[in-house]
Amino acid sequence: MWRSVAARSRASLLTKAADNFVASTQNPKVLPSKTLTPLSHFPTRSPLPRFFSQLSENLSYSDTAEPPPFSVAENENDDFAPGDGVAGVSEELGSAEIGEVGEEEEAHEIDVEKLEGLLSLLSGSADGSLESSFRDLDLTLHEDFVVKVVETPVVVGENLIRFFKWGLKEKPEFRVNRQILDGVVLAMCGEGVTKEDMYSLWDLVKRVGENESNLLNVDILNVLMSSFTKLGEGRAALVVLSKFDGFGCVPSADSYYVAIEGLCKSGDFDCAKSVSEKMIEARSSPDAEKVGRIISWFCKAGMAKDAHSVYLLLKEEKQCRPSSSVYFLISSLSREDENVKLALDLLEEITGEARKYAIKPFSAVVQGLCRIKDVDGARKLLIQMTKEGPPPGNAVFNSVINGYSKAGDMQDAIEMLKLMESRGLKPDVFTYTVIMSGYAKGGQMEEACIILSEAKKKHAKLTPVTYHTLISSFCKLEQFDRALELFHEMKDFGVQPTTDEYNKLIQSLCLKALDWETSEKLLEEMRNSGLYLNGITRGLIRAVKELQTEKVECEQIVA
Repeated sequence: MWRSVAARSRASLLTKAADNFVASTQNPKVLPSKTLTPLSHFPTRSPLPRFFSQLSENLSYSDTAEPPPFSVAENENDDFAPGDGVAGVSEELGSAEIGEVGEEEEAHEIDVEKLEGLLSLLSGSADGSLESSFRDLDLTLHEDFVVKVVETPVVVGENLIRFFKWGLKEKPEFRVNRQILDGVVLAMCGEGVTKEDMYSLWDLVKRVGENESNLLNVDILNVLMSSFTKLGEGRAALVVLSKFDGFGCVPSADSYYVAIEGLCKSGDFDCAKSVSEKMIEARSSPDAEKVGRIISWFCKAGMAKDAHSVYLLLKEEKQCRPSSSVYFLISSLSREDENVKLALDLLEEITGEARKYAIKPFSAVVQGLCRIKDVDGARKLLIQMTKEGPPPGNAVFNSVINGYSKAGDMQDAIEMLKLMESRGLKPDVFTYTVIMSGYAKGGQMEEACIILSEAKKKHAKLTPVTYHTLISSFCKLEQFDRALELFHEMKDFGVQPTTDEYNKLIQSLCLKALDWETSEKLLEEMRNSGLYLNGITRGLIRAVKELQTEKVECEQIVA
């Protein structure tokens, strides 16, 4: 026989119930319904201290499940509507008595035979006669009896919920206290729990909490949220969070984190953003690792500005900022024009030895500054990198050189080229091409040709783009002889012209020089090279040829 000790510490009981839950994460065995099983068959749960403080860290959540449709309650007394097949308990709890926390009860003996019979029912397959079987047992549901039931790991979750619904409706002596409620939640929130069971459990907990909010605490609500998140039910976790105030509970940092995690993994980033704003307003920051995950989720969703707000909370709390998350945040901010300056400010957080290896975030900011046309700012950062690290490579120099070339600041571009070479870096084909393009854009064709000569000395093979930059510029200046000269030089230098190159040059010759004869020669070269010219340009050659022939005939007639 067991005797209850009603005055024992509620805190230690909660810890024991939590410890017991962890030991039974396997799916329960299904025993034959209505078979009387000896009580020794039912194992007890082994302890694991500090379950609640470690729960959110130890659980691994799945983001593959699709959440069933439901609506978020408009006020604290409204239910949300889970998916089909979820049985509510709202109607059956109205008259149930809810025990006061800390209330002492007299000791009761546990009827072993009835307990064994009930456990056999609860561990078997559910059927429609389960409630009538409960009645046949003629149970007296005092605290120790119910605690023994919820602490038995082989009890099937669905059956346990049905037992509680039946007890609250049929047994006036059945009083729910914190120990019992905690035990039910912990017994249900294990491996193998279904969405339907979780929604039914939440309906039970919510109704109990609405009658006696002091039976609930942040830890047990976090367990519910974690289980919903594990099942991919991010919106359901958000609903639980929305009820904290009604239950007299203040969300912890982990409460916000679990809700954000569930929503992000469900793809509901707008709601996740709303929760993060409340977390920031409450100045409730999870540990640095969890904040780092939030930052990464937001950055991947294109919400770098919101990720930056979460980062600032971590900074205000003077917590360590994970380097990988900070680097990711800087790179993400740099991709959005309006956030480049924020990214530049964050670079100041990277100091000491870590700076030497932070080339990716520094490069991202340099590229962002050039993109928003703050090339001087990019140059300043580049020079700072040469002095303090991380050492800039070709990509960083090319970004600044390209920025100056596009702006027509060729003197600054050449200075950057010389600085690049002074650091032992070899300008690549792209470096020369963007400088040539800058000169050509300003009509400085001789300077552009000098850069081309330099590029040919340093690189055995150039690209079609390198030549196209000058060829198209000569065509615009109607210096077609120089354009053709470079075109043939390109082939001699091992760069095969593409169809696009032929097409643009032929169009320029026809439209500006009316030179159909040279165009036909280029067309013949294309045939010999296995290239095909589109019909529009072919028609252009014929039209110019006919026009010029008619013009010559008219001039002969006039003469």
